[in-house]
Amino acid sequence: MSRLTNERVGLVTMANPRSNSSEAYRKLRTNIQFSSIDSQIQTIMIASASSGEGKTTTIGNLAVTYAQEGKKVLVMDTDLRKPAVHLMFNIPNHVGLTSVLSSQYQVTEVLRETGVEGLHVLSSGPIPPNPSEMIGSRKMTALLEGLKEEYDVILFDTPPVLTVTDALIISSLCDGVILVVNAGKVKKDLVKKAKAHLEHVNARILGAVLNNVQIPKSRNNSYGEK
Repeated sequence: MSRLTNERVGLVTMANPRSNSSEAYRKLRTNIQFSSIDSQIQTIMIASASSGEGKTTTIGNLAVTYAQEGKKVLVMDTDLRKPAVHLMFNIPNHVGLTSVLSSQYQVTEVLRETGVEGLHVLSSGPIPPNPSEMIGSRKMTALLEGLKEEYDVILFDTPPVLTVTDALIISSLCDGVILVVNAGKVKKDLVKKAKAHLEHVNARILGAVLNNVQIPKSRNNSYGEK
């Protein structure tokens, strides 16, 4: 399990790549890479039991660390209810994933570049009346298969696991799931329930990120694997 501090830093891996927080995200990337020896981890869902646990911040910083390693990376915002990835990367969201799934645009027309070489974002696009149906459609599966040919790593941001079924649908399309837990905020029972929901649909849980950990000053603010 990776641990991150209680700093509200946003994309710290871009702003301060030498910080301890940035190093923690790099350790998370390394742990994911070594979590499977016999199969490639290419598609990863970042999940949480409830909202406000740091899921979008985690996916943004993890994506940057992969790109900094030389990988071609795509962040897909599949939260079609309360999307936030476009805010983190400061990109427009008037078109995006829903525009592609509704056949209004080709995916190449809505992909956005970021300030990091090799990192692209597919924002959610306009909020649809039928998010679960769009996420679970054959068109979504076909789109993902095409994108897997173009990118080394694809990261998915989703709604909280316990809120709607969307995250469980996405988990079935991914090679693995990282569960983000806000230390001191979310109840253990909710985390256990989210884990059980993911296991029920045979999602492969790679590990967890414990967010907003209070680090004693006596430890010189060094974080590591626990």
